[in-house]
Amino acid sequence: MNFARSGTGIVRARLAATDPRWELLLMTLRMPPEWAPQDWLWIGFPHDAEEWPEILPRAQEQIAAFANAVAESGQEVRLLVRDAANEARARRLVTATVKLERRIYGDVWLRDTGPLIVSAQGRRAARRFGFNGWGGKYRMDGDETVGAELARDAGLELRTSDWILEGGAIDGDGTGLAVTTEQCLLNPNRNPQLSREEIEHRLSRDLGFERVLWLGDGLLNDHTDGHVDNLARFAGPNTLALPRPTGKNDPNSAVYAEARERAELMGVTIREIPSPGLVTSGDRVEPASYANFAITSHIVVVPTFGSPHDDEGVAAVAELFPDRATVGLPADAVLAGGGGFHCASQQMPSAGWRA
Repeated sequence: MNFARSGTGIVRARLAATDPRWELLLMTLRMPPEWAPQDWLWIGFPHDAEEWPEILPRAQEQIAAFANAVAESGQEVRLLVRDAANEARARRLVTATVKLERRIYGDVWLRDTGPLIVSAQGRRAARRFGFNGWGGKYRMDGDETVGAELARDAGLELRTSDWILEGGAIDGDGTGLAVTTEQCLLNPNRNPQLSREEIEHRLSRDLGFERVLWLGDGLLNDHTDGHVDNLARFAGPNTLALPRPTGKNDPNSAVYAEARERAELMGVTIREIPSPGLVTSGDRVEPASYANFAITSHIVVVPTFGSPHDDEGVAAVAELFPDRATVGLPADAVLAGGGGFHCASQQMPSAGWRA
């Protein structure tokens, strides 16, 4: 089976027939990779006790530690807070260099609800997509509007696309290659009217992805229906960081094996990082992953879970990014709310980046 799909020629022909200017745009449009220079990082600060029952204070402390680490590295951090009480709590936890922004948002997962930034001929623009609460599971006030507000206040031209897509469902290497999972992008709770080819067409049209590596399922019990940023992440052009199973009881051994097979069939270089192994909360198997790291201008922040493999996981990610410092920070409480550091953040790439 061919897991790599390239409909670039078809996409360009269709768009150019409608408007010849699309051909020039498609030659230059790209979503910058996360390791490209960044102007700032947006982070969502937890506020909802129902989302983090009994552990909201600890989730707030862990997100604050993430924001502090990035700010102390010399990068601007814009921490979104919900209301006056939430702002006061955040200010007690973060350093003075972290900027607080009062916004209406529900979930903190700005990777999915925030704007995706593209660059065409060195100029930035923002893309927003339809958002339906991860397949209708979680609908909260502000999640459908906060991305457009952030883009508008950043002075970016904004285009809203006509289909459902969350930022955590895709990852790109800056050359036009994207990775995603069939479990998420082909899920009938997102875009049941769209075929695989039509989704590829939209990824090319809206974000500049010319080639798509389709992985299968995401991690067990990931309520996002298998977001790829919890499974596989680009660490360089055509270079994919992918977990290997840890222990005989690793709940995602088969998922990792299939993902590796598909990536290798496409000719993608694999860089292995360990899995945290079996991580549980009561009887629940948690979708814990060191792959949910956040790449910033000066540091890479890796979530840790109290696993005996945490040190090995942080060290493996550090090897992927020798030009940056790598830090591991506890994220078990954040994970209990449904995500990690990468999920809770969205970067603003610096102006002037070109593929």
